[in-house]
Amino acid sequence: MSDSDEYYTLDPEASDPQRIKKEREKARKMKKSQGWLTQLNRGICHYCGGKFPGKQLTMDHVVPLARGGTSTAGNIVPACSKCNKDKKLETPAEKLLKEMSKNSSSNDGTEDA
Repeated sequence: MSDSDEYYTLDPEASDPQRIKKEREKARKMKKSQGWLTQLNRGICHYCGGKFPGKQLTMDHVVPLARGGTSTAGNIVPACSKCNKDKKLETPAEKLLKEMSKNSSSNDGTEDA
């Protein structure tokens, strides 16, 4: 399965449009908070660790809203556009498992002696 063929089963309750609208409104308010502005001023993408001007970073929900995530300080991080786009609806655990799977499939089973 290629990356473009991936799909996610969404919990109807978590992906409810009214709940998502409410969470997005909370996120908009958080963009004005001192905590968020401090993160932007640091200019570091949460995912790749790259340094960017604050205006080039986006607000990303680590656990996406459609997957049950919330607009809380612990679930919102600055991300560069590329990382935010590449992440899609993945959770950090899913990304790690995917990377581990790729690494294990690329290993030919031999070990250095």
